[in-house]
Amino acid sequence: MYRPLPSYLTVKSSPVEGLGLFSTKPIGHATVLGISHVSDKFMPNGYIRTPLGGFINHNAIPNCKTFEEGRFLYIITLTDIEKDEELTLKYTFYDPS
Repeated sequence: MYRPLPSYLTVKSSPVEGLGLFSTKPIGHATVLGISHVSDKFMPNGYIRTPLGGFINHNAIPNCKTFEEGRFLYIITLTDIEKDEELTLKYTFYDPS
């Protein structure tokens, strides 16, 4: 069965901007959360965003980062994430890496 987000993540109102991605339980350091973007040369900006990539907000000191494997960008945690903590990436508009 398809799930747009891992069972331990949820979307809710963010103090950073609009809606954000939050943990529903503690998540360990170096946990791969899933695919955030799929490379597609026919799309504006060259990517299709998944729900995981669409709801994660920017922070200058992020607790996650992306890594590329083939056509996919994945999100991995940089730190231990506490329950109810917002997950963030350091990015610029239209540059998910």
